[in-house]
Amino acid sequence: MLKIASFSCAVAMAVTAAFAAVTPSAQAAASPSPKPAAPAGRQHLANLATTLARQLGDKRSAGSYFDKATGRLIVTVTDNSAAQSVRATGATPRMVARSHADLTRATAELDRSARIPGTAWAIDPATDQVVISADKSVTGSKLTKLNSVAGKLGAAARIVPLNGKLSTLDGPTMLDGTAIYAGAAGGTARCSLGFNVFNGARHFFITAGHCTHLSSTWFANQGLTSRLGSNSGHANVFGAGGDYGVVEYDTAGIHVWGTVAGTRQFISGSGDAFVGEAVQRSGSTTGVRGGTVTATNVTVTYGSGETVNGLTQTTACAEPGDSGGPFYDGGTGLGMLSGGSGNCSVGGTTFFQPVTPILRDFAFTLWDRPQP
Repeated sequence: MLKIASFSCAVAMAVTAAFAAVTPSAQAAASPSPKPAAPAGRQHLANLATTLARQLGDKRSAGSYFDKATGRLIVTVTDNSAAQSVRATGATPRMVARSHADLTRATAELDRSARIPGTAWAIDPATDQVVISADKSVTGSKLTKLNSVAGKLGAAARIVPLNGKLSTLDGPTMLDGTAIYAGAAGGTARCSLGFNVFNGARHFFITAGHCTHLSSTWFANQGLTSRLGSNSGHANVFGAGGDYGVVEYDTAGIHVWGTVAGTRQFISGSGDAFVGEAVQRSGSTTGVRGGTVTATNVTVTYGSGETVNGLTQTTACAEPGDSGGPFYDGGTGLGMLSGGSGNCSVGGTTFFQPVTPILRDFAFTLWDRPQP
C-alpha cells in the first residue's frame, strides 16, 4: 500500500462577487414649457399620476413619467380632450400614437411567443414603446426568435442590451469544483464541490468524505453566512468503503448547474476511468489541471493513518483545498479528488474516488442543466 499525504481542506481564502446591471432607459422630449417649474413633492406627483391614470383609462393614455428638466409630470395622451384634462391638473400632456391598451397587446404577444431566459420587457411611456431588455446570454437561436417576435410588433417595441446576465441575485452559484466552506477546529475549512446531483425530487452535491467528516453544515462563503445545506443523515464515508460525502441543499435561492467551475464544460454523464485515459480535475485552489490515469482500484494509506480502498491514481496535480473537486474526461464525470502528494509547482500524484458507485447506490443523477 502507498503511504501518502492527504489533501484535506485548506484554510479558507476570502471569495467575493460583484454584480452590475445597467438597464438602459430612454428619454423623450415633452412639450416645451415657458419656464421650469419648481419641482413638486414626490407624493404629490405619485398621487397625480395615479389619479390621471384612473381618469384617462388605458385607451386615452400610455402612462406618465417625471421630466427632471422641467420638474413636471408628463402624461401621454391620445386625443385633445384628454390633453385638456391633463392641463387642468397642472401636468403636461404629450400626444402619442399608441395607448396603454395598444402596448399591453404587444406585451401579451411577448408573453405568448418570447418567454426567453435572459429577457425582460415593460411599457416605457417616455418613448411610447415596449422596451425589451436582453442580457448577454440571449444569442444564436434565442436572439433570432426574439428579433422575429419584436419585428412583428413594429414601432411598438424595441430591443436594448443588458450588461451581464439576469438573475435573482439572491444566492450563490454552485458549479462542479466551486469552493465550499465549513467551520472546523482552528478556523474555517475549505474544500471543493464534486458534482451536483439530484434524485428526482431533491438536490444534493457530493464531495470528499474526509471533508464532510469535518462538519455536517456547509456554506458558500468563508464567513459562513451563505448556507448551502447539511450532511446530517446522509452518506459520510472515509475509510475502507471509499472517500465521499453527500450534502443536501436546503437553502432557497442557490443557483445550481452541472458545469465545471472555470470552464464551459458540462458534465452530461458518468463513467469508469481506465489506465492511460487523459483526465482533468477542477478545484478551488488550483483551478483546472490535467493528467493521465495510471492505475485503478488502488488502496491508499494516508499519512494520517486512514486506509481508503478503490481509488483511481492519476498524474494530475492538486493542492490542499482542491479536495472533493471533480475529475472528468470531456463531458464524462469520473470521480472526486481524495488526496495525493506533491503540488502544482513540482507536479505530483493524485487519487480520486470513483463517482459511478455513488450515483448507483443512492439513485442519484448528475444535474442535467449546464450554466447558461
